[in-house]
Amino acid sequence: MASWGIEAIGLLAGFLGVVAWGPQLRQVWVEGRHDGISLPTFAIVTVALVLWLVYGLLVDSVAMVLANTVTIAIIAAIIIGVVRLRRAEGSP
Repeated sequence: MASWGIEAIGLLAGFLGVVAWGPQLRQVWVEGRHDGISLPTFAIVTVALVLWLVYGLLVDSVAMVLANTVTIAIIAAIIIGVVRLRRAEGSP
């Protein structure tokens, strides 16, 4: 495992990465809007995050595991919200 100083940088980067998804989450769940959200893009991003999570587990990086786990959960919530909204209005 990397030193705690290096992990702290990773934790800060992970925190900022998680916070960056906040506006999308708000747009879907609070404002009820899904325009401009590409589910194929979100699926690809999710696969990439799962791979980063596996990498983080293999190199024993707390920052990578934590950040990617939380980000995957947030993206799952966005995808679920988009699917729910599109079904409700009959969109594909």
